[in-house]
Amino acid sequence: MANDLLSTPADEIYDASSIEVLEGLEPVRQRPGMYIGGTDERALHHMVAEILDNSMDEAVAGHANRIEVTLHADYSVTISDNGRGIPIDPHPKFPDKSALEVILCTLHAGGKFSGKAYQTSGGLHGVGSSVVNALSDSLVVQVAKNKELFEQRFSRGLPLGPVEKVGAAPNKRGTFVTFHADEQIFGSHRFKPKRL
Repeated sequence: MANDLLSTPADEIYDASSIEVLEGLEPVRQRPGMYIGGTDERALHHMVAEILDNSMDEAVAGHANRIEVTLHADYSVTISDNGRGIPIDPHPKFPDKSALEVILCTLHAGGKFSGKAYQTSGGLHGVGSSVVNALSDSLVVQVAKNKELFEQRFSRGLPLGPVEKVGAAPNKRGTFVTFHADEQIFGSHRFKPKRL
């Protein structure tokens, strides 16, 4: 009788093979509530706030004086600023990736930890942009700096290619983020102009 209590059916075995390891931005897609509080309308609009916080940090630090938020007909949103632009050069820790890709595809990657790049900052500190990327079926970042325009595209947290030079930008600078929230995550919820 005691042996019957200790025997475990094969489908109930709990050992090292039972432990899942989610990599990259998979945890965000599996549990969006841990990062933005849910998948409801409030959480959807919170994604705009996360990208907007980055532009606001540029402005508070004295590097930008204009921020624009545009809601498009397809319910994608663009947040743009005329700040320094997200760095696009290779990241020292990941030399085969741009800093832009590291920021957009890695949790806890950003310029707000040491206090060197920003004296004050809002948002989720190195989580916000990557979470928005993970929860968007399309995200495009354009960076205008040094009179050149660079772009990188993503879908559901994955890069669709490397950062590329897409043209000249003689009279503009800054970061332009356009994203479309993933209906697999948010269902039929849509951005509302009044709430934005």
